[in-house]
Amino acid sequence: MSHRPRTRTVLSCGLLLVPLAVSATACGGSDSEALSGTPYDAADQITANTPVGTRKADPDKPIEVSVKGDDARITDVTATDTTGRFVRGELSADGRHWRTTAPLAAGSRYTVRVSTEEEDGSPGRKTLVVNTRGADGQLTATFGPKEGEYGVGQPVTAEMSQPIKDPKARAVVESALKVDSMPRVQGSWHWVDDKKLHFRPKEYWPAHATISVHSNLAGLKVAKGLYGGPSKPVKITTGDRVEAITDAAAHQMTVLRNGESINTIPVTTGKPGFSTRNGVKVVLGKESFVRMRSSTVGIAAGSGDAYDLPVHWATRVTWSGEYVHAAPWSVGSQGAANVSHGCTGMSTSNAQWFFNTVRIGDIVKVVNSGGDTMTPFDNGFGDWNMPWQEWREGSALKNKADTTTGAAGRAQDPADDARLRPKF
Repeated sequence: MSHRPRTRTVLSCGLLLVPLAVSATACGGSDSEALSGTPYDAADQITANTPVGTRKADPDKPIEVSVKGDDARITDVTATDTTGRFVRGELSADGRHWRTTAPLAAGSRYTVRVSTEEEDGSPGRKTLVVNTRGADGQLTATFGPKEGEYGVGQPVTAEMSQPIKDPKARAVVESALKVDSMPRVQGSWHWVDDKKLHFRPKEYWPAHATISVHSNLAGLKVAKGLYGGPSKPVKITTGDRVEAITDAAAHQMTVLRNGESINTIPVTTGKPGFSTRNGVKVVLGKESFVRMRSSTVGIAAGSGDAYDLPVHWATRVTWSGEYVHAAPWSVGSQGAANVSHGCTGMSTSNAQWFFNTVRIGDIVKVVNSGGDTMTPFDNGFGDWNMPWQEWREGSALKNKADTTTGAAGRAQDPADDARLRPKF
């Protein structure tokens, strides 16, 4: 008994693009008796462009499957990777050829299951296993900061192992760098340069949030000859929302925890010519003792502004040497005048209290100073001084929704750079 081939039924539905998670016979089959039979081995009918033996396929090329002769047609193909995810594919109008239409991953393994049908309706099956070769160039991301608890102002950073200049490649990379927070917030990546990205929410992180950062780059094609490699994920948490707001004109710092004032401290900030930077800074580190020498910040020895001082309870807010620290030599001016070389000085007891109260990532904001505004990226974390819309313009995904469900090499060593030398 002859049966109308299943493929012809498929074609009558006009189905050319085959969603691989759904059978190509969704429009209905022909004679159920033939289709219910045990599938035969269709190995002799199927050809593919896949390598034989131990050779591996080129991930830049699609997987292509065809049938030999005129007695059979392809009715269904599913291609899955090792995680079970389906790969999109396309079946030709005559049912004789199929090919993947989505990029393959480098260094991956695919299982391709091909269903065929003969003129009499007899079903055939063939399974192919395709291994793709690894990439010549591999792109990875190093995330920061290290795992731990941080203040609500701490940005997430990613540094790529290779520079990415092409906007399309940047979009591929950025879409693979995932930031998840609980609770969820509105946020975005911003490309600082060709290798570095920062991620921040529109507002500060919520207090006591959990933030997980990971990469889906592994095996992903970024550009010709460049594929993503594995990257180590990072999980951080935030503590209380701690903000130190210094009014340079009033010579006073107010420290808030979760919106409530917990201390008011008389301070001195930068004098004319050395005015403290305005704007939001983020605590970068804490040193219980540091030697501050004016020569490290370009002040000539022997000049009226030269200094060489032992400093205690120093909380760093810029890489160029701006601290909040104990300044017992200026207690008489604290709360009354600005006499420092750019740092925020306070009594030893207040500096120790501040040192013990704040953590890396907490907010230190200066207002009403004669200094310039803290820059976003070149001297610590001034990310919060960039307006949100401008921040979003630094994303390669212009049309994406801002969300924390979404890509840093060697961390900078303070000993490497004269910018890290302290001043007071």
